Amino acid sequence: MKSVNSLLQMTMLLLVCIACKNDHSGKNNLSVKSHGYIEVSTDNPSYFQFSDGSPYIPIGINMINPSGKYRNNPDSSLYEIGQWMKNLSENGGNYVRVWLSQSFWDIEDKQAGKYSEEKAERIDRFIEMARKYNLRIKLTLEHFRSLTLEENPQSWATKFVYHTSKGGPLDSIRQYLTSTEGQRLFLNKVDFYRERYGSDTLFFGWELWNEMNAMKGPADSIFFAWNENMLNEVKQRFPENLVMQSLGSFDAESVRPVYKKMMLLDGNQVAQVHRYLDLGAKMEVCHMPMDIICSSAVEEVMSYKTGKPVILAETGAVEPKHSGPSKYYPLDTAGIILHDILFAPFFSGSAGTGMSWHWDSYVDKNNLWYHFKRFSETVRDINPVTERFVASKSEISDLRVYQLNGRKTILLWLRDKRNTWESELRDGQPPLTITVNQLDLKKLGINESFGEIAIYDPWQDKWKNIIPEGLKISLPDFKRSLVVRIKI
Repeated sequence: MKSVNSLLQMTMLLLVCIACKNDHSGKNNLSVKSHGYIEVSTDNPSYFQFSDGSPYIPIGINMINPSGKYRNNPDSSLYEIGQWMKNLSENGGNYVRVWLSQSFWDIEDKQAGKYSEEKAERIDRFIEMARKYNLRIKLTLEHFRSLTLEENPQSWATKFVYHTSKGGPLDSIRQYLTSTEGQRLFLNKVDFYRERYGSDTLFFGWELWNEMNAMKGPADSIFFAWNENMLNEVKQRFPENLVMQSLGSFDAESVRPVYKKMMLLDGNQVAQVHRYLDLGAKMEVCHMPMDIICSSAVEEVMSYKTGKPVILAETGAVEPKHSGPSKYYPLDTAGIILHDILFAPFFSGSAGTGMSWHWDSYVDKNNLWYHFKRFSETVRDINPVTERFVASKSEISDLRVYQLNGRKTILLWLRDKRNTWESELRDGQPPLTITVNQLDLKKLGINESFGEIAIYDPWQDKWKNIIPEGLKISLPDFKRSLVVRIKI
């Protein structure tokens, strides 16, 4: 009798899995809160919306792989990821990014062109956890930079199974990009994912590669020809999902031409940028306060006038030249770096928050998930598509003022210029209390009459309605930053 019951349970489980797969794949899936697919708004292409017309502001984080704490236990590793997803979702997050090519997920781990069902089932479970927690996923297809350590000494970025010495068909990364065989390897894997998942509404979109310009060797003409072709090929396979590409950290003048050309490519639907606090970077801006690092990256890509949403898709703080996570992370128990990562991009015209790296060693370790709630609270009931926000930045006394002027709403993010990663983390200076008797809105170009004004302190999670005095408003004392929301 026990064996019969076990057989019945296994049969039911199989039927449920089949039903889930049928329900969650295919182009007609509207299962996640019935909003449909994520699109670039045709009315206002600086922002995203769902196919039902409701707005979508990506609020999230990179969640590339498990921490490695449970290296030999996939179930525990998946549970760990599930806890991160739960924490993000419960704090207003709605977006994660995963590398399908990372070793924990890599379906093509033993032989070129042969796919592991075990790894595919791990991806299935990741997707179902994201569905449970209502998190949209950006799926990055590849990240490798070479086929051998002679081409590139980074083993984590080497696809050994493609090389002839390991039984593969190729002898170099250049051959991968230019040969029919190399392109077939890429597209066959894309076809595998298409057959398994289809254009799921859960997917934010498909990213061809992580920081593809980090490859050494292929000429720019080869690089861009491959991207033009593959952006089109992947879009044909996932017509309802966004398709995009990413480049390495914008930390040197030399990458500007590559960035501009890539972000202007017709098939690249989202203008993405990566930038870190990195004291080893050639660009001085990468050594500056975190809000400037983030805002300047967004402003740079916006200056290309791509007609696309801009996302700061990777950011954080690193030791010089990306030699490891920042030594200041253990000191940042208040989360000042994460706060700026979330707020500065959106208030500079980005379609969403900045997306932090170091999800495990910084955000989770310091239990900073509540910062996502603080940003989510800031944009509650805001529709950036219909607001048609115009971003600007100015300074008043000790404040850096980030401003979004919309049709019905003006949003201000006031950031204390004196409070930075240097002052608070390096020098150990606690944040000062900001006392502003009155904020003169005329100095910010706000000369029109307005209605309700609400103040939000994201460090205290407190709203306060205030009554203006003409074109001046009295602000409560605050530390680090404050949000002002003005109804026009």
